[in-house]
Amino acid sequence: MPAQTVTRAVTRAEAVARYGDVEPTAWGLEGPGVIDGLPEGERALALTFDACGGPGGNGYDDDLIDFLRANGVPATLFLNARWIDANREEFDGLAADPLFEIANHGTAHRPLSVTGRSAYGIAGTRDSGGVYDEVAGNAEKLTGLLGRPPRFFRSGTAHYDDVATRIVADLGQRVAGFTVNGDGGATLTAGQVRREVAAAPPGAIVIAHMNHPGGGTAPGVAAAVPPMLAAGARFVRLSDVLG
Repeated sequence: MPAQTVTRAVTRAEAVARYGDVEPTAWGLEGPGVIDGLPEGERALALTFDACGGPGGNGYDDDLIDFLRANGVPATLFLNARWIDANREEFDGLAADPLFEIANHGTAHRPLSVTGRSAYGIAGTRDSGGVYDEVAGNAEKLTGLLGRPPRFFRSGTAHYDDVATRIVADLGQRVAGFTVNGDGGATLTAGQVRREVAAAPPGAIVIAHMNHPGGGTAPGVAAAVPPMLAAGARFVRLSDVLG
């Protein structure tokens, strides 16, 4: 059997040298390197929940997590470094639960840009070094806590340019976008969340939030998912179907 090849992640200096003078040609929620759905032909759905931290909210939606656990519904959880620091006990419980996969939601919850672009009023990273810091800082934290590096990354606001996504790839992570915005950035009512999630087609990645208890996300998901399960829907973590 041939020896397994281990790819070393780039250092900050290497990332700056490689990408410091490269101009991006794309910006937004989609683009090169952004996974916006499950592999072609996959009929399952992936529920993903962001925990933004800091000004984005350090809350913990235990109603949502309790519902997922009670119904055996797996999910990928994108956790920001500041949220982890504010919720270590909850983090430890989530990390120990095989129903959930822990993924990287950045160090300071910034849009990922090498030119300082912003999204929804949130300032993005300013250059390639800033992109590296945003991704690698929380990746290092998660690796220390989990004993293994995260496989997936989603930026604050889920906005990227195409140079930033190349840096993420060089750090050994895959950029997870989404197909369906399930809770409109934690702004939708329970009824609106139910409609959005229930309408997700097979192969969709659904984005929602787990850091706004008392909002519409938990009751909306709890209303949408049981009929979907009854109709034969299958839910997966991203790593279950994405290599």
